[in-house]
Amino acid sequence: MSAHPSAAATSSVDRLRPRRSCLAVPGSNPRFLEKAQGLAADQVFLDLEDACAPLAKEGARHTIVDALNNGDWTGKTRVVRVNDWTTHWTYRDVITVVEGAGPNLDCVMLPKVQDAQQVIALDLLLTQIEKTMGFEVGRIGIEAQIENARGLVNVDEIAAASPRLETIIFGPADFMASINMKSLVVGEQPPGYPADAYHYILMRILMAARANDLQAIDGPYLQIRNVDGYRQVAGRAAALGFDGKWVLHPGQVEAANEVFSPSQEDYDHAELILDAYEWCTSEAGGRKGSAMLGDEMIDEASRKMALVISGKGRAAGMTRTSKFEPPAA
Repeated sequence: MSAHPSAAATSSVDRLRPRRSCLAVPGSNPRFLEKAQGLAADQVFLDLEDACAPLAKEGARHTIVDALNNGDWTGKTRVVRVNDWTTHWTYRDVITVVEGAGPNLDCVMLPKVQDAQQVIALDLLLTQIEKTMGFEVGRIGIEAQIENARGLVNVDEIAAASPRLETIIFGPADFMASINMKSLVVGEQPPGYPADAYHYILMRILMAARANDLQAIDGPYLQIRNVDGYRQVAGRAAALGFDGKWVLHPGQVEAANEVFSPSQEDYDHAELILDAYEWCTSEAGGRKGSAMLGDEMIDEASRKMALVISGKGRAAGMTRTSKFEPPAA
């Protein structure tokens, strides 16, 4: 299925937002909503789904609108997770939150996405609300959460479903249940399997995301006091190329920001590669397609790899500690 030609195309979303740490906050808890504003998470998502009991969902919508409009979310991507389309809550979640706080909302997260049509439906509803309310059409992004086998099988179509899409997210708890995985610890390896049971799932999501220029985000690690365990699981996703991971507790925020940022050494090296390649391809540098940087030969492929690392470093607010000096003639 090709990308959906939505009215949202009149404006463009920001697919480059930092999302190293994506903090989950129950939308029904004013104290947690207040505390989240002071934490160093790149993204905060105010949850109307699993973190809200059915009887609390209606009130939570209004609590979230108030928090978005009157809280200080400076430096954070502001997201609301609505309920999935198989429930009767979804349309009212979207209408209440977007009509009430649309200008102060960056993205809507849609859980348990199973096919492209569910993303398209959300896109159309957002477009109608924006037009009705006089908001900028297409500015609010969509984050799609893959939480079952059907969603993973359809992830390519899902990732291409709307120009509003910014991220594809892995939801491990529901996914583990949907495929009958023999583990009760979310994110941990099931007993009896000697390799990484999540490798295929994570790579499948990553390929769909990257093929459509989207970010890929790993889901939660529920043992919130085991920061070492969190670092290990986050490191696995970061090594593959994921952009960030959910955090459920303030103690996980620092670990996520660190794991999904390049090291200072790697960031400096990436910036040096970019400077050296720009110089060697210039008139002053002899218009060469490749050059030596120390003992390393760099070329166009090196530049592309360095752009990834430098982009992550810049998004994380890192400052370089080295400077490129053209070789003496």
